[in-house]
Amino acid sequence: MGTPIGNLGDLSPRAVEALTIADVVCCEDTRRTGRLLAAAGVRAPRLLVVNDHTEAAATGEVVRHLGAGDRVAVVTDAGMPGISDPGERLVRAAVDGGHTVEVVPGPSAVVSALAVSGLPAGRFAFEGFLPRKGSGRTRRLAELAADRRTTVLYEAPHRLARTLADLAGACGDDRRVALARELTKLHEEVWRGTLAEAQEWVAAAPPRGEFVLVLDGAPEPVPAGDDAVRAAVAAARARGLSGRDAAGAVAAELGVPRRQAYAAATAIAAGDDEGSGS
Repeated sequence: MGTPIGNLGDLSPRAVEALTIADVVCCEDTRRTGRLLAAAGVRAPRLLVVNDHTEAAATGEVVRHLGAGDRVAVVTDAGMPGISDPGERLVRAAVDGGHTVEVVPGPSAVVSALAVSGLPAGRFAFEGFLPRKGSGRTRRLAELAADRRTTVLYEAPHRLARTLADLAGACGDDRRVALARELTKLHEEVWRGTLAEAQEWVAAAPPRGEFVLVLDGAPEPVPAGDDAVRAAVAAARARGLSGRDAAGAVAAELGVPRRQAYAAATAIAAGDDEGSGS
């Protein structure tokens, strides 16, 4: 079930009811969840620690509780379980065991940041945390740079400057971005601008708190003009491709209609014929 990402007033009545009737509550931190239960006026049931380190080992115990007829609630420190937080393995094991799994919706940093970003929200991708280093990070950055959907990422404050620099290197300084921190809390802050401006903003004041980055999608490609298509077809013909094959290759490479590339190939062939006949 979803729990507040900052403001305790966001805990829904349905979530309070689910916590009240639960026999076991799986949580990342018993102290933090204990405070949440106390604030909601819920008498604490048994709390079972399920975090990044214990989820695999705790799954069997959770399934045993379900098999005994216990009601098990799953929460994380903030937001929805399973979304860059523990919970995915528990849900999979419960489903595989034939147990009923219900969702109690609640606050989500992903959706909240997207809604307040001012960037297109009709199609978006959630990336979570980028790989820290190596080819995995390089490959992911290249994929983000080409994706036309808005992308939502998480980042820690001490890695924010490097991530913004890497995004600017992959996407260009002018790509729009929104940086959200302390969402729903007293000091909620949302900054909007370009990746170049974001780097300046972060350099001016050391970032604090976990950040949600909302990155604008890649711009629509500008259709290639006739001259560019003709040059590409000529280059393909020079590599030994037939007119038909050259047209197909260029259409795929430049993202233009095949008929446009074929017309260029036909024009080139006609020019070659005229030249050979003179």
